Amino acid sequence: RDLLGYSEEELLRMRLADLNPRATPEQFVESLKPLLDGSQSTVNMRTIRRHKDGRILQVDVSIQLVQPDHQRAHFVSIARDVTDKIQAEAEQRIAATAFQAQEGMMIADADHLILRVNQAFTDITGYAQEEIVGQTLKLLDSGRHDESFFRQIQQDLRAQGAWAGEMWCRRKSGEIYPEWHTIRVVQDSTGVATHLVHTHTDITQRKQAEAEIFQLAFYDTLTQLPNRRLLMERLSRQIDNSVDDPCHGALIFLDLDNFKNLNDTQGHEMGDQLLVEVARRLQSSVRQGDTVARFGGDDYAVMLEGVNQGEAVKSQVEAVALKIQEALSQPFELAFVNREQLPSTLMYRVTSSLGIVMYSGRDNAVDELLKRADMAMYQAKSAGRNTIRFFDPQMQAMLLARTALEASMHLALQNQEFLLYYQPQVNEQGALMGVEALLRWKHPVRGMVSPAEFIPLAEESGLILPLGRWVLEEACRQLVIWQADPSRSQLTVAVNVSARQFRQQDFVNQVLEVLNASGAQPRRLKLELTESMLVDDIEDIIEKMALLRRSGVSFSLDDFGTGYSSLSYLKRLPLDQLKIDASFVRDLLVDKADAAIVRTIVVLGQSLGVSVIAEGVETEAQRDFLMQNGCSNYQGYLFGRPAPADALKK
Repeated sequence: RDLLGYSEEELLRMRLADLNPRATPEQFVESLKPLLDGSQSTVNMRTIRRHKDGRILQVDVSIQLVQPDHQRAHFVSIARDVTDKIQAEAEQRIAATAFQAQEGMMIADADHLILRVNQAFTDITGYAQEEIVGQTLKLLDSGRHDESFFRQIQQDLRAQGAWAGEMWCRRKSGEIYPEWHTIRVVQDSTGVATHLVHTHTDITQRKQAEAEIFQLAFYDTLTQLPNRRLLMERLSRQIDNSVDDPCHGALIFLDLDNFKNLNDTQGHEMGDQLLVEVARRLQSSVRQGDTVARFGGDDYAVMLEGVNQGEAVKSQVEAVALKIQEALSQPFELAFVNREQLPSTLMYRVTSSLGIVMYSGRDNAVDELLKRADMAMYQAKSAGRNTIRFFDPQMQAMLLARTALEASMHLALQNQEFLLYYQPQVNEQGALMGVEALLRWKHPVRGMVSPAEFIPLAEESGLILPLGRWVLEEACRQLVIWQADPSRSQLTVAVNVSARQFRQQDFVNQVLEVLNASGAQPRRLKLELTESMLVDDIEDIIEKMALLRRSGVSFSLDDFGTGYSSLSYLKRLPLDQLKIDASFVRDLLVDKADAAIVRTIVVLGQSLGVSVIAEGVETEAQRDFLMQNGCSNYQGYLFGRPAPADALKK
């Protein structure tokens, strides 16, 4: 009576099933079978009893069958209340499971009512234990998940006893944040779910890092526009989608006319302001679904999606291009600080050249569309700038001519139409100390073909690999001839190496094979690398340079100052020489910036313990300036133009 809160009269009117709401009479009879069939004299079990006030008690029960002679058999049951003991055990299990980590922890009962939270939970959500106990997870609901999301969680909990995943929650302050949320079901000894252990891990910083990585990978850091990579992905997707879509698409390439003038006269900060403002105007000139991208420098691209078919389709695209040009033709207000250190503004006007290519269906590859749009843009520049050009068959003819030139180059290599010219390199006394080997092409019909025309194509087509090998072999052959001439035996020959050549895994072996086969002295061979090569895989570059340098080959860094090499990498490179680019030498007498750059390169070379040579020296005044500032090696028309080996002056 004391245990259950009923009177004796009330109990005598009840069945055992009335005291156990979770068991049926059949289940009770089943539990007594060992007594009925005589296999056991006592049955012990843990079950529940419902108190009169509705509380559920956990009890340990021991039952015996008593059957006196000639009397009706009956059961004697002894029950002991173990509710507090079980609760203590559950508390221990909960504590061991939930509070051994530094993550936010929350304990809920089987009905999802919150019982306890730890300090980390409070730190994450802002809710103290006294504020949230008795509440449900709805208090943290961000509103970003639908009912199906929570139904799936319940299904996983029933089937697997656990769930884990990303969830958006709401802090006490109202801020919505992402978290990694896990839920584990705690069961009692009979397998009944008694508690739920929630783990909360704030992943805001991780999400921010992922967003930053995505932003860096797919967006331009200056303008926040999509970059080339993202544009190509969207363009590829649009081409695929347009197979079943009756609409056309258009790609517009845009270049700001004479943008370099702004950078040169007002500085790069002003140039960056203009680039950002151009990006804003471009975005305001197109529809929301269109893509505006920055390719780098002052080059932009606009991808127009879903342009309706019909005779006016070209006019629709042209209207957008004209709208863009009109938006960009309005003056830009650029802020700067004047000489008096006061804020001021510059009203700057700019024009633009646009190239357009139309596309529909999968008949065009992404790379091909980019080439065509780029070609159309350069046609607009050639037409006088500040104009618009659509890609047309004439441009296609230019592409065909380019293909024909590539084929001619292959034949030229077979037919030995390529030859090497050599340009003198002298010291401050004017004495010849070496030469630079320069590739030339004597076409049987066209005559001498400009290197500016065929070398970029050789790089792009991959022909630069066999062509570069030939240059190396021919230069070494000439070195052997000069080695036998006492007046020229000390000359070095500088050979330009393309990035594509240098990236070959067997490049070091190629150079050593050529040297061994020709008999040329390695210390007379100098390989010229461009600064732009140092952007990718610097460790591989350093390793290859070190291997060749141990064999006696020296290295010169060509076009120094025009690329993006890191000084931290530069000091690790086994260089022998820095070459000042001709673009700095040309105006060093009239441009203070160029003069300062030249002085800096000379000092840098001295600090690194390498020699410095200036190319593009055409006047004695330039030579004198260089000499006065510590540069004692020169190359340029003042000392000789590139010429065949037999025309080289001693």
